[in-house]
Amino acid sequence: MKPTGDMKDHTDPQSTPEDDLERTSGSGPLNGLRVLDLSTVLAGPLCAQVLGDYGADVIKVEHPSRGDSFRTHGPQKDGHGLWWRIVARNKRCIGLYLGDPDGAEVFKRLAAEADVVVENFRPGTLERWGVGWEVLHEINPRLVLVRVTGFGQSGPYRDRPGFGTLAEAMSGFASITGSADGPPTLPSMGLADSIAGISASSATMMALWHRDRPGGSGEGQQIDVSLLEPMMCAVGPGPTVFDQTGELQQRNGNRSTSNAPRNTYLTADGRWLAISTSATPIAERVMRLVGHPEVIDTDWFPSARGRAQHVDLLDGHVAEWIAQRTADEVIAAFEEADAAVAPVYTAEDLLADPQVEALDMIPEVPDEDLGSLRMPGPLFRMSATPGGIDHPGRSAVGADTDEILSNEAQMTDDEIEELRRRGICS
Repeated sequence: MKPTGDMKDHTDPQSTPEDDLERTSGSGPLNGLRVLDLSTVLAGPLCAQVLGDYGADVIKVEHPSRGDSFRTHGPQKDGHGLWWRIVARNKRCIGLYLGDPDGAEVFKRLAAEADVVVENFRPGTLERWGVGWEVLHEINPRLVLVRVTGFGQSGPYRDRPGFGTLAEAMSGFASITGSADGPPTLPSMGLADSIAGISASSATMMALWHRDRPGGSGEGQQIDVSLLEPMMCAVGPGPTVFDQTGELQQRNGNRSTSNAPRNTYLTADGRWLAISTSATPIAERVMRLVGHPEVIDTDWFPSARGRAQHVDLLDGHVAEWIAQRTADEVIAAFEEADAAVAPVYTAEDLLADPQVEALDMIPEVPDEDLGSLRMPGPLFRMSATPGGIDHPGRSAVGADTDEILSNEAQMTDDEIEELRRRGICS
């Protein structure tokens, strides 16, 4: 990973925060890093997306005729997958079938010059194709292989099909989510996959640091990421609590078992607002604001757990006060009191939010088929080496095949055409 030479001077005293968010194509903190993305829906591609957002050269390898199934996943416009445009952004695309020995040989050429390979096949698939860890490590000892599965590379569940839904169920998330008198509730989006994908990008950088730091090993390693473990981390201390106390957290709707008041509340003009009072000083400000300072002097109020045990009383006071005011009035009063509140947004609301607009959190990106589209930007801001979006996901399967095979795999036009004729590449 070499520093880019074309980044602008961020020590310029005239530069502004907005300047720092701009980048040129191919720049970013990971400029010079090459990633081969073999994965699909969703954790693996998201891992590679994060790396690409920050300058890595990501080559997306997909089936030469079917393409990546993510292309048809989720909402579409004019036949173009909108989610694909996000997850495949900043990636060059090659159609290549690794199940054919000649396709596997081409992949070995690419892997010999890569830093990272991301895959999410069932354990043993790469080995069956002749491009497992031992082979890749021999070809390129510096290579980091990121392997994402439902349950991990070993153990009794290693061969089970794994999807985020299963991790969301088994992690404890579903059992504590939903109304107290309702069924366990699953999220309506790829929560476990997203958490695992971001975790995998973090693990990748740890492996690269171990390889490249002063005195580092100089070698790559395998990374085993399951969907279950990062989701368990996100759910919280349930196993530890049960281990020590025998208690199981129950479903409580929007209420928290750790503090109160914390809920969603309906305003006089029919809008929903969310409130959190995890810190005691915030809880004190809220109760003064809603006209019930007397609860602050009780012996239970200073403890978050004590407040949670009196949730009906506190929720009632807050809900009654909010129900008599419009959303704008409530938000203004909370801001003046330095208390925490936020509206419950739809995607439409999010696009129009002034904070989102001011920080360009959902930038507009030119698109070859759709003209332009807005999509969530990189995960975080870096003052000297910002991330960015150079282009959305490619429309055509194998849009960059010729360029990649010619430049990176050092193949001739005749060799490429022969592979294409045999259906090994597209």
